[in-house]
Amino acid sequence: MSALVLDGKALAAKTEQELSARVAALKEKSNGQTPILATILVGADPASATYVRMKGNACTRIGMDSLKVELPETTTTEELLAKIEELNSNPNVHGILLQHPVPAQIDERACFDAIALEKDVDGVTCLGFGRMSMGEEAYGCATPKGIMRLLEAYNIELSGKHAVVVGRSPILGKPMAMMLLGANATVTICHSRTRGLENHIKQADIVVGAVGKPEFIKASWIKDGAVVVDAGYHPGGVGDIELGPLKDRVAAYTPVPGGVGPMTINTLIYQSVDSGEKKIG
Repeated sequence: MSALVLDGKALAAKTEQELSARVAALKEKSNGQTPILATILVGADPASATYVRMKGNACTRIGMDSLKVELPETTTTEELLAKIEELNSNPNVHGILLQHPVPAQIDERACFDAIALEKDVDGVTCLGFGRMSMGEEAYGCATPKGIMRLLEAYNIELSGKHAVVVGRSPILGKPMAMMLLGANATVTICHSRTRGLENHIKQADIVVGAVGKPEFIKASWIKDGAVVVDAGYHPGGVGDIELGPLKDRVAAYTPVPGGVGPMTINTLIYQSVDSGEKKIG
């Protein structure tokens, strides 16, 4: 059988068209106001600068504004907290993104948690994670929420299925597991130190690779007809899962690149528009 390709790039492009229409409608209704995403970049890490630029470009494509905040490498925790508080208090800012990682002298968790819940469009606060886990209203962490949107768009059945998430990071593995649980999947959380990992994966109807190691999860561990989601991206264009041999025997898979990656930024922008509509509308 030929597997269904879960095309994140195509879904992101389709969503951007829909978001453009929503932003245009909001502008018309509010004398030209648009949702505004504030991006905070601390230091001069080239990869982080690229990610922030991509997020700003995505805002531009759908007609919304972004506010770029750039702080020096020497910024202290107190200085960053003061900047976040300033953005929290600005009624014209609807979403705040603090680009990870920040320089070592900064308490990153304290700064993430200083972001106001209603502006936490990247889903990075402890409060947002807790509310999402409890089934209360909150913006989901961008990558796992993007994966959920991708699965939903392709009508992938989750209820009653056994999902194995390989990875336990606070912004991917853990929220991914909670979101799948919320969709009535039965969830096993594994990681790089799990004993008998192969046996856990062999039982999975849905496999999510989020372990951060290139092709760590072998194709031979995955059963026929499974749904395979690869959230990794490494040099050479490979993910966390050995995808090549799977394409003719699984039910569906996310390509690398072009699967999960485009959905991360798209979800950030999607949630920023939602926040803007709540405030401006």
